[in-house]
Amino acid sequence: MKIPFTKAHGARNDFLLTWRHQIPGEIGDAARFARAICDRHSGVGADGWIRVSETADETDAAIELWNSDGSRSEISGNGTRCAAALVVLEGRTRGSTQEKVAISTGAGPKTLRVLRADGYSFFFEMNMGRAVIEELNAELVPGCECVILNVGNPQCAVFTADFEFDWRGMGAHLERHPRFPNRTNVSFVRLMDEHSIDVRFFERGAGETMSSGTGSTGAVAAAIARGWVKSPVEVATPAGILEIRMGNDEFLLSGPAEIVASGEFYYESE
Repeated sequence: MKIPFTKAHGARNDFLLTWRHQIPGEIGDAARFARAICDRHSGVGADGWIRVSETADETDAAIELWNSDGSRSEISGNGTRCAAALVVLEGRTRGSTQEKVAISTGAGPKTLRVLRADGYSFFFEMNMGRAVIEELNAELVPGCECVILNVGNPQCAVFTADFEFDWRGMGAHLERHPRFPNRTNVSFVRLMDEHSIDVRFFERGAGETMSSGTGSTGAVAAAIARGWVKSPVEVATPAGILEIRMGNDEFLLSGPAEIVASGEFYYESE
């Protein structure tokens, strides 16, 4: 069968998006399909697959996110911006203008404001919500300060002086640490000054990613909670800068989303 998709990325964290009404009923196991379409050798290739649905409430669309390993995730900041870009590009916003988009996620509804739009490229400010600190001084990594928190999905922020160690291996270990029965996202954070940090990401179900919206939010929230940075904060990622500021005790993340391709994936269900 042929499954249509749109490919987009938010700061090189890439996703494949498919409207739910375009998916044949015989597709079968969605997790198996996500693994197939996200495979970078035998599929289209992406960090995750997002199923987008029309809604009957006040939101413009609803999204369900599968990681590249077939596991589910509550939310992706970058992925939500990609979905918002698709909604705006196709003119599916409910308002009289296309300046605001409301997306329903597994972590609740999220509102995004279009700051810039140029063809297939967009720049949004997204309300990421509040951060819940679970452990401010977690003892998980010898010699490193760690903060465990939730920003709509689970996060573990590890503060380090540099990245000259096997942080990918440590990320894989921490992702499945017994402390996290449902696994966790891991961010390795290097403090730069009171308004900037440098971060590397190892995401639950996807491994190393070039950037992460929720990971960046968690890193900033953890650093603010420890008193090391102040809003606004620039987050340096391998894919560029994401900007985060506080507003009414909630985190607002500004970052890009770009639609780069569309097509059909040839898939054989079991």
